[in-house]
Amino acid sequence: MNRKYKYPLVIAINILLCPAVIPVSARQSASPTEGQQPVDSLSVYLEQAARNNPQVNADFMLYKASLEKIPQAGAFSDPELEIGLFIKPMETLMGKQVADFTLMQMFPWFGTRKAARGEASEMARMAYEQFRDTRNNLWYEVKAQWYQLCNLNEQYRTMKTNIHLLCQLEQLALNRFSASSAQATSLSVSSSSSSSSSAAAKSISSMPLASASGNDMAGMGGMGNAASAIASGTSIGTSSGGMSGMGGGSMGSTATGSMSDVLRIQMERAELEDNLATLQSARLTAEARFNALLNRPSDVPVHVPDSLTQRFYRIDEHILIDSILTHNPMITMLEAEGEAFRAKAKMERRMSYPMIGIGLQYSLVNKVADPMGMPDMNGKDMVMPMLKISLPLFRRKYNAQQRESHNYRVASELKRDNIQNQLQAEYINVRQQLDDAARKVLLYEQQYSLSLSTWQLMVREFSAGRQSLTDVIQVERQMLDYKLKKSEAIAAYNTMVAAMEKLIAR
Repeated sequence: MNRKYKYPLVIAINILLCPAVIPVSARQSASPTEGQQPVDSLSVYLEQAARNNPQVNADFMLYKASLEKIPQAGAFSDPELEIGLFIKPMETLMGKQVADFTLMQMFPWFGTRKAARGEASEMARMAYEQFRDTRNNLWYEVKAQWYQLCNLNEQYRTMKTNIHLLCQLEQLALNRFSASSAQATSLSVSSSSSSSSSAAAKSISSMPLASASGNDMAGMGGMGNAASAIASGTSIGTSSGGMSGMGGGSMGSTATGSMSDVLRIQMERAELEDNLATLQSARLTAEARFNALLNRPSDVPVHVPDSLTQRFYRIDEHILIDSILTHNPMITMLEAEGEAFRAKAKMERRMSYPMIGIGLQYSLVNKVADPMGMPDMNGKDMVMPMLKISLPLFRRKYNAQQRESHNYRVASELKRDNIQNQLQAEYINVRQQLDDAARKVLLYEQQYSLSLSTWQLMVREFSAGRQSLTDVIQVERQMLDYKLKKSEAIAAYNTMVAAMEKLIAR
């Protein structure tokens, strides 16, 4: 095997079979201790995909098969042995000739075998670059599917948190409804007792005003506790007394709660729970696609991190473009194809020269009873060296072969130029999507922070009766939407980073 292409074979075998290419921390996380669930990292999954994916293994075997063509291309043609037996021995001056043995070996023109090995080596390099391209595409698909799983996991956690907030908001609406019902009962009792005298009625009617101011302050404190409790994820049932006081004051007409508020919150929560089930189903589908890339059963669980983090990627345009045009497998594969056709043209030019054959002829001669002349040579075998030269007189065939190889080589160079233009355009597209995703991550993070502050203020106003439930739910929907969009933007950013790594074949 040519020493030049032993090294890519070693690299490819290490990529597929050697766990040393994976960081130590990843290997330690992949082998859990006793009584602990395995926590697989992305690098572990990439190693499993490179080892187990059928298409990658198929391209690797094609590369190994193409390496075996190198010794075939550089080999000599088989020697030719001719044996001729005389049915009736032929009498000669030296005796009776019984048989002839001829051994001939043909040698191509100088440099033909080297050019043939060069062509086979470049074809093997093409197969190796095809293997690299398949492996890089597989790694990109694994990374993209991994980030999609992380996105679904993050959205699932966000949805559960929002359902918890709705449960707390429902408890707040129930407290308001209970407080307004109790207030209505007390007002009906006081109105029946005030018919005794008008002076007593004035005295009783002035008492709620006095108590309203005190309870109004208590209600303000209750609203603060409710907003902080909802924002921190704790129960807000302790603020019911303050909100009851708010309902009994001068704002009693707007602070009263109704059962319809509770039902609307329950409708919103049921919708979110349905979305939660949809996310769970989508995760199962994404896991099946991920496991298909790793060539393992679709029901094997996939372990993802608890949170989705953004991968920061620095872009130096000139260095990246040079790296793409130098290391991308599609470029190097077409370069190898051009060199293969160049070596093929050189080999065909050498084959248009004469071939030289060197041989030996051995004749078996028996003695005769009455030799004619030269009795000393009677019965002696004959040995004759031979030289054979082919005469390539018909040049049209050889000239056409060389023109064919030249045209193929020019076609490879043109295809390489076309691939370079496509890769540059793809780089610009990926960079633009990367910038858009980074900008959206910052936008949705700011929008979520603003919506969260708005929601906290509106919950306080809702508990005080100065805000409708429709506005609170609308802001809560916006807050959820911004959180989900931020998760999608981070997943899209990480996917574009993986696409950039695929372009530079890293």
